[in-house]
Amino acid sequence: MAGKTVLITGGTGGIGKATALGLAARGARVAVTGRDAARAARAAEEIRAVASAPVDVFIADLSSQQEVRRLAGDVLQTLDRLDVLVNNVGGFWNTRRLTADGLEHTFALNHLAPFLLTNLLLERLKESGPARVVTVSSGAQAMGRMDFADLQAERSYSGQRAYNQSKLANVLFTYALASRLSGTRVTANALHPGVVATAFGAEDPGSVQAFLTPLVQRWMKTPEQGALTSIHLASAPELENLTGQYFANSKPKRSSKRSYSQSDADRLWQVSMALVGLGSDSERSTIHP
Repeated sequence: MAGKTVLITGGTGGIGKATALGLAARGARVAVTGRDAARAARAAEEIRAVASAPVDVFIADLSSQQEVRRLAGDVLQTLDRLDVLVNNVGGFWNTRRLTADGLEHTFALNHLAPFLLTNLLLERLKESGPARVVTVSSGAQAMGRMDFADLQAERSYSGQRAYNQSKLANVLFTYALASRLSGTRVTANALHPGVVATAFGAEDPGSVQAFLTPLVQRWMKTPEQGALTSIHLASAPELENLTGQYFANSKPKRSSKRSYSQSDADRLWQVSMALVGLGSDSERSTIHP
């Protein structure tokens, strides 16, 4: 990875930080995003301890579209090339909450943030090609379905259902992105990191999660183990031209039947474009529908 530049969202803890450490140790110039400046500074110190290239830190709350746009601008100003974008940030909330944009938080952070950020950084990825977009989904995508009639869960909310839908959206987005990038030197793949022992969901856990997690934690993957598939997709030379795939345990795997729905992928793309304001006269997406 020497000479390569990688941006990892949510790279200040858990799987994201382990991914950053792994890629920095392989020689990449690593940039990470985080919400908390102090935590990000501590993570940067850890990464710099194993890095032979510069380490960059960007502070942003990616649930806010204004913050995503500001982050994209900062990245384009700071990084003259971008070889890999790892869309890692995500979360689980048991109770429904809204973002600064008035959107359901899980859908906004887990899907709309990577959708918008990827589009805003795509020209830099193309310029840097061969380049890769790696999106961290979850095995929960297999239980997800796109409820276009109630996408913001205004009628009925379940933390698990919202999470499952957002992770399915990650895969639908990846497949649609790969198709739209055909003929370019940018690939797009998604992955399931495994069940990993991190602070994931700890801010607002469901009762079942709060009860079960301490009991099964010893059998969960470590963050370092959970990061291996992300690292593989970001760095393996043999994957340079592989696109539109879903991986688990560093191997290609069939995702859920719903994830291959072309009509759902097309509809999700159009809805996402509208929700993030891309395709308008004032701001054009780099990938047109």
